[in-house]
Formats: sequence, structure tokens, C-alpha cells
Amino acid sequence: MHARAHTLYALNSNLVVRIWMDKKEGSKAGVDRIKPSKLANSFAALLDRLDEKVVRFMSSYAILIIRISLGIVFVWFGLLKVMGTSPVYDLASHIVYWLPPQLFVPLLGIWEIAIGIGLLLGKALRVVLSLLFLQLAGTFLVLVMRPETAFQGGNPLLLTMEGEFVVKNLVLIAAGLAVGGTVRHIRKEQEQQQRLQKRTTTGRL
Repeated sequence: MHARAHTLYALNSNLVVRIWMDKKEGSKAGVDRIKPSKLANSFAALLDRLDEKVVRFMSSYAILIIRISLGIVFVWFGLLKVMGTSPVYDLASHIVYWLPPQLFVPLLGIWEIAIGIGLLLGKALRVVLSLLFLQLAGTFLVLVMRPETAFQGGNPLLLTMEGEFVVKNLVLIAAGLAVGGTVRHIRKEQEQQQRLQKRTTTGRL
């Protein structure tokens, strides 16, 4: 009787131990499954926060960066024309052939410098952008007046180096349009700043 009871007790103990071990292993496996999931979620959340910051930065400063970049490009290109070292000196002089190149190219350079300075300062943008669009539109005369210079073998799909130089101005025009779309917004911000300055000055008095 005692031997049978001892055997049953041993069997029950082994069964309890096995159940406990199975639960422990199952719990550990569940934790192992949860860890990669938590890690993936944390990484996804980190990427989302990073994406939000990058998009917020671009939304806040993209137009400013475009305007400053355009200004630098126009001042740089203009200076090269004024100094007579521009690689498009001959091309520009052939388009406006009724004016002497030693007069026209430097004048074009001064025009571009004026555009660049206006963009850098952010002043009189309506006038500055009008000059920009007029100047860039003029560059496309190459495609009409000198097609043999702009296209390889007369094929409009095969651009030469000069043709690429002209067609890339589409990007500059698009950039100018982006800046122009904020002109009224910039003016409102300037007016608000002036009002705040007047209120501050009045409060001090």
C-alpha cells in the first residue's frame, strides 16, 4: 500500500514538473517572439519621427534654400560673363549677333548679377523674378536660331552640350516659379513683423 502510494506520488510529481517546465519553455518562446516585434515597432517609430523632422525641415526651409541657390548661380554666372571668361561667351554673342559681343555679354552678366543679388536679399522679388524669367526665356532662342548648335544631326531628341545647357534652364524656371508662389506670403510676414516692432516700440515709450 505504501509502495503504491509512493509510486503515485512520484508520478504526480513528475507530471507537475513537466507541466511547469512546458509552461516555462512556452513563456520563454513567447518572450522571444515578442522581442523582435517590439524591436521592429521601435525601429519603425524611430524612422517615422526622423521622417517627420526631415519633412518639417524641408517644408520650412526649402523655398529659402532654392532662392539662395538661385541667387548664387546667377551671381556666379554673371561674374563670368562680365570678366569675359564664361564658357557660353561665343554662344551668347552668336544669338544676339546685332550687338557687339564685348558689349552684349558683359551687359547680360550685369543683368544676371542684379537678379542674383535680388534673390539673395529677397527684395523686390516680383521685379527680380520677372527679369529672371525674361532672361531664361531668352536662352531658348538657341533652339530656334541655332538648332545645329543645340541638336546632334538636327534630331531634337539628341542634345549637344549647348543644348543640354539650355534645356536645363527648365529647372531654373521651375525653381523661380516655386519662389514666386511665396511672394505674397513673404510680404504678409514682413508686414506682421513691422506691426510687432511698432507695438514693441510703442510699449516701451
